[in-house]
Amino acid sequence: MLNLIKSRRSVRQWKSDAVREDDVEKVLDAAMNAPSAGNEQPWQFVVVTDKAVLNKAAGLNPYGGFVKDAPVAILVCGDVRLEKFPGYWVQDCSAAVENMLLAAHALGLGAVWTSVYPIDDRIVGFRKLFNLPSEVIPFALIPLGYPRVKGRDASSRFNPSRVRKNIW
Repeated sequence: MLNLIKSRRSVRQWKSDAVREDDVEKVLDAAMNAPSAGNEQPWQFVVVTDKAVLNKAAGLNPYGGFVKDAPVAILVCGDVRLEKFPGYWVQDCSAAVENMLLAAHALGLGAVWTSVYPIDDRIVGFRKLFNLPSEVIPFALIPLGYPRVKGRDASSRFNPSRVRKNIW
């Protein structure tokens, strides 16, 4: 597991090959097994394979033009109707996204976390594009596919200067 964590990298270039539906389901299963406050699981997901929709989504994030080249993307949303503890959906969805990134990597897929929340114009754009109910907040778009280039080997980013013991 530690090697998987250390070797995962953000991937923004993919082969054109379609991602197997069962692999997409495995990534979603990993997301839904993330920890959440009070086990509330306040997430919803939209799987996007339509190229026209991917092209429009790519235009909603000034740093996400590469999204149009992905064979599939998954929109991760927080559903405030499912919250037991208001406000924790952001942490819960973050844990789900990290599980997705690790699962994709374990399956030989490459993925990258592209932010929607908390940028208001992105939230509005994604909400409109995907016809989301008002209680469902678009959080992140995760494009994924088979990486065009081989990733780097596992390396440690451990930095002891970022660690304090007991007090600052």
